[in-house]
Amino acid sequence: MGKWEENVRRCVPYVAGEQPDRKNMIKLNTNECPYPPAPGVERARREMDTDSFRLYPNPDVKPLVEALAEYYHVKPSQVFVGVGSDDVISMAFMTFFNGTKPILFPDVTYSFYDVWADVYRIPYRTVPLDENWRIRPEDYRQENGGIIFPNPNAPTGVYEPLDKVEEIIRSNPDVVVMVDEAYIDFGGESALPLLEKYENLLVVQTFSKSRAMAGMRIGYCIGNEKLIGYLNDVRFSVNSYTMNRPAQILGVEAVKDDAYFKATTAKIIATRERVKGELKKLGFTFPDSKANFIFASHAAKPAKEIFQALRNADIFVRYWDKPRINNSLRITVGTDEEMDKLIEFLKNYLAE
Repeated sequence: MGKWEENVRRCVPYVAGEQPDRKNMIKLNTNECPYPPAPGVERARREMDTDSFRLYPNPDVKPLVEALAEYYHVKPSQVFVGVGSDDVISMAFMTFFNGTKPILFPDVTYSFYDVWADVYRIPYRTVPLDENWRIRPEDYRQENGGIIFPNPNAPTGVYEPLDKVEEIIRSNPDVVVMVDEAYIDFGGESALPLLEKYENLLVVQTFSKSRAMAGMRIGYCIGNEKLIGYLNDVRFSVNSYTMNRPAQILGVEAVKDDAYFKATTAKIIATRERVKGELKKLGFTFPDSKANFIFASHAAKPAKEIFQALRNADIFVRYWDKPRINNSLRITVGTDEEMDKLIEFLKNYLAE
């Protein structure tokens, strides 16, 4: 090892879902929306003034911040926009989790949380979900330096009702509690109404799932003005120009078309519920997902074998060889046609 390596910050990186590029593949492994963005997004893309690309983008993302503030009926000073919700959460880890006490998050959860904690040298402790993949609020009454959890959870899809979420926030008034709502638009009630009661709450959402803009990398969080002010101080200390001009322009158009947004999520929810019934007929079991995916396992066939068989057929789902979840597959809800092909393949494969 070279002497210079002694000062290298070492970490085990997050492993993103595979991004294959195969003709006629069915991609159900990264929870992307199967439908295009709102029509206004495409219209704005065509009309975009590319000459403006030589200029720096608006550093405070003002047009998009104002559009989100109007949509959610909050002040612009309560909205923080980042390059995907990953960027938002990363900034929040850097800003708010600087104590000596461990932050808390579930043991089965979004696998970026422990990566950020390691990168920023934040002590952390995972809190086991119960046997039904649910959070026990009483487990979060232990001493901690902050809390984050997704709701609905990833990768299980389980949604915790708002009274449970509030119990965790109420029990931890001295630390920042982040509720990661990447999938809230597919079922359940957002924690946003709780912002009026709790100054330590930060609610994180994204354009990558329900707004069909994963490629644009737009995420945001909403909290009280003081929290957002601290976040902006850190962001402007790292990089003043984090979000590019096209993402800002197209993001505004996505927010404007609420009817299209709601119609798209309704289609995905309907497909999800239908596919749940089809998977049950094939012997799969799963929690009652309120996200845009289903976390399924089969009693007779190991998940790893099913995953590989699907992959060989150019049908991509997500599999983790980790404790507690190594016999489950996370299956993104695609179009009806895509899901029908998945079900047809599984029928034939399980009949062999």
